[in-house]
Amino acid sequence: MYGTRTRVAVLGAGIVGCACARELALAGLDVTVVDRGAAASATTAHGEGNVLVSDKGPGPELELAQLSRRLWPQVLQAVAARSTHAAQAVEWEPKGGIVVATTDAGARELTRFAADQRAAGVHSEVLDADALAEAEPYVTREYTAALHYPKDAQVQPAAAAAALLTEALAAGATLRTGCEALSAVTRGDRITGVRTSTGLLEADWFVNAAGPWSGELSTRLGAPVDVRPRRGDVLVTTPLPPTVFHKVYDADYVGAVGSSAEELQTSAVVESTRGGSVLIGSSRRRVGFDDRLRPEVLSAIAAKALRLFPALAGVPVMRAYGGFRPYVPDHLPVIGADPRLAGLWHVGGHEGAGIGLSVGSALLLRELLLDQPTDMDATPFRVDRPAILGGSTGTAREETV
Repeated sequence: MYGTRTRVAVLGAGIVGCACARELALAGLDVTVVDRGAAASATTAHGEGNVLVSDKGPGPELELAQLSRRLWPQVLQAVAARSTHAAQAVEWEPKGGIVVATTDAGARELTRFAADQRAAGVHSEVLDADALAEAEPYVTREYTAALHYPKDAQVQPAAAAAALLTEALAAGATLRTGCEALSAVTRGDRITGVRTSTGLLEADWFVNAAGPWSGELSTRLGAPVDVRPRRGDVLVTTPLPPTVFHKVYDADYVGAVGSSAEELQTSAVVESTRGGSVLIGSSRRRVGFDDRLRPEVLSAIAAKALRLFPALAGVPVMRAYGGFRPYVPDHLPVIGADPRLAGLWHVGGHEGAGIGLSVGSALLLRELLLDQPTDMDATPFRVDRPAILGGSTGTAREETV
């Protein structure tokens, strides 16, 4: 089963699926990537491209973020060796992040959070008024604490996914777009194929990397996992002169990330792009796959951003967009083999951190799938935990003998 012709089907061509395809193809496996749409056209195309360590407290997700942050420059160096243009298109910017508290309570929580992070190996620096003004001339002066995280970075997410996918294809992988997975074909307790809208897809292993649709896909395959969509929205300004120099967000962002509430939550997250536009987020709300933009949500996002960057008042917004993040109730990714259906693997549930965590998650998948020593303890991400297997059941599996 571990020979060079072992067939692996990666179900999903977002950045996580592309990263998995790259790792597995470079390991010598026969990889097919399928997606019902185009590669990187759904959640990945609607992300901000965050590669963050600043927003994660001590624990397994932070360890995965630290692993991924170490891997990203290595991966992009390999991409550049093949294509300088592809590497440049990724727009890797290790510009660092700045977290700003605007209340006394926020300052206390941020200080405590940073102390816990430092104990886990995350470097941050306290910024006094002069240092903050030098780093971000246009940020509010009505603040109570500010921290600089030099390891935070950003990529252009669709270009990053394309670069990973191109590496996979160069290593022998194949891509099928417009191919929707419908149901599983099994022999005993093992998945041997997936019926798709374009015909039967057979493989030795199948990787569910369908992002926010992972829960729906897993139900179709007869092995449901509790991954749900959680919507976020972003405003995009017209191009500006240099205005925002780091990824800057208010201290409320960490709480919003870790919350399980269904109602709307907003916090200010502001950063620039190489084209000069400023991206303004963020929101989190659980509304299923309702993709309608809500003016009240966009207004709430803008209000939070203006508190952080008053200088943005009057700046035109040229567009707004939203996307769905793969949410798991215990806020940890799922990476590993399905305990109910041999041959099925899951990689997902990263919520808004999928861009940053993609390369580390893909490495763990390859190590687990090939029974190799792992770079970190993957046990917390296992599939057979209550948060993952506590969802709905499905009956889409099609039995054969």
